[in-house]
Amino acid sequence: MTNTKLTNQAQIEGLLFISGDEGITLGDLAKISGFMKPAVLAILQELKKKYENDPTSAFILLKSDQTYRLATKPQLAEVIKHYFEVPLTVPLTKALLEVLAIVAYRQPITRLEIDDIRGVQSSGSLQKLMVRGLIDTHGRLDAPGRPFLYSTTPAFLNYFGLSDLDELPPLPDQDELEISNINGDIFLEALQAREERKDDN
Repeated sequence: MTNTKLTNQAQIEGLLFISGDEGITLGDLAKISGFMKPAVLAILQELKKKYENDPTSAFILLKSDQTYRLATKPQLAEVIKHYFEVPLTVPLTKALLEVLAIVAYRQPITRLEIDDIRGVQSSGSLQKLMVRGLIDTHGRLDAPGRPFLYSTTPAFLNYFGLSDLDELPPLPDQDELEISNINGDIFLEALQAREERKDDN
């Protein structure tokens, strides 16, 4: 009995984690997990108490308009602030370039779609790119949970010295946008041109 309960809790916790900032509704949690809504509510209450009472946990469970999402505890605000305070002069990492490339070629796109392409969670990278002003939210997808759609910004074009999105470096196969085709190298030429122009000025 105890093992089953822990397994159910882990499934709900995993769904909350993967839903990211968009969160997930009670109905979607029940539908995806296969649990009855009262059971899901009970698990959510258990998780809420668990996070609140565990000083070793960084999370809290928030609810807004029937949508549940994980967030970090307010006490971590200062530490998390430092994480996102990356000077704009610092080059983009490979992970950031990968996420940026996916957004550029598939915009507008949801975080879950980006995660599917990369095979890893991309919330942190998306937040960093938004702080830099290279991407922004562009409405919501008309689907369960109404996830945010991400698109590039004019600052993205300026950063890479592009006039418009038509000047993006071509992919080997536009029909198959795989991670092997969209690593940071596809922006290398545009990035080098940008740096050369900066040096000339």
